[in-house]
Amino acid sequence: METYPFVRLEQARRRLVADGVQVIDFGKGDPNEPTDPMIRRALVENLTERSSYPLAEGLPELREAVAQWCERRFGVALDPDREIVPTLGSKEAIFSLAQVLVDPRSDKRLVLFTEPGYPVYERGALFGGGEPLALPLRAEHDFLPDLDTVAEETWRRTAILWVNYPNNPTGAVAPLELYERLVELAARYDFALASDEAYTELWFDEPPVSALQVSDRRNVVVFQTLSKRSSMTGYRSGFVAAAPDVVSALKAFRPTVGTAPQEFVQRASVVAWGDEEHVERARATYRRKRELLLPALEAHGLRVAASRAGMYLWVEMPEELVPRLLERGIVVSPGRFFGPSGAGYVRFALVPTEEECRQAALILEEVLAPARP
Repeated sequence: METYPFVRLEQARRRLVADGVQVIDFGKGDPNEPTDPMIRRALVENLTERSSYPLAEGLPELREAVAQWCERRFGVALDPDREIVPTLGSKEAIFSLAQVLVDPRSDKRLVLFTEPGYPVYERGALFGGGEPLALPLRAEHDFLPDLDTVAEETWRRTAILWVNYPNNPTGAVAPLELYERLVELAARYDFALASDEAYTELWFDEPPVSALQVSDRRNVVVFQTLSKRSSMTGYRSGFVAAAPDVVSALKAFRPTVGTAPQEFVQRASVVAWGDEEHVERARATYRRKRELLLPALEAHGLRVAASRAGMYLWVEMPEELVPRLLERGIVVSPGRFFGPSGAGYVRFALVPTEEECRQAALILEEVLAPARP
């Protein structure tokens, strides 16, 4: 397999640091905001003298906290015992879904995923014996999949369709109408609609919707995480919400791979899902960072596409500018890292501090300004 693209970014960052360059890293989407003290305190208070293996089904208190959050946030009532399972973040659960839902011996083993996008959908499909197929996201369709171009035979062979909104890397959001159309297709052709919703709690104008809000959730599998919402990437805490038969299959599979979050992390997660104030502060911080960078980009004719939610700016930018920015210590992700349809774009992850974003805006002005004769 090719080297994971963010490994290459990290290698570039380390070379710059070794050369004494001050680095402002917009490459990897790892929040730098401090985890709220009450969450950290809950973690410490639950570090007992002896730590046992956690159960794959998770603590009842955590499942209940997740169910309450889903009802508050999306107006959806979930059964905490039959429709929710805690996960070790969302990445491992996304990666392993094909191992649970795809029969590699069947002709119905297509795993559709949108690109540019998160590489794990495709890689998980390959490891699970599925056959991955990319659906391009283009600006002319608002970075939503063009479902009319998918052949009926493709739908018939599909086992899983992955969507991710708010989208990484484009920052596009999806209307509820898209989810409703997708669940109609999922019901008609008997496939799982897998919705990665890691960024629903970070938005700039209005809150995004969830696939949980559709009229028929039977084929919907939603993945959520505290990583971005609560700046808890290192805690590795998320959940899957799905119909009871899917959750039952996950509970049967997950003890084999041992990916249940530690109990002290689960108890800290109960506190995180129960509070919205720290999330509101995070949204305000990302909004300020965005407003620091936009003028420098737009002043030089660089179009910021989509970027309505999440923690990214998706910028139409010639790729030859990427090494020039790197020379000045600014690390960004070339759009092609996320798939062929990302060519011609660059992703800025709004993770540096506000002061670093202010410095980066000045450097961008210098790099992007036309050379004087």
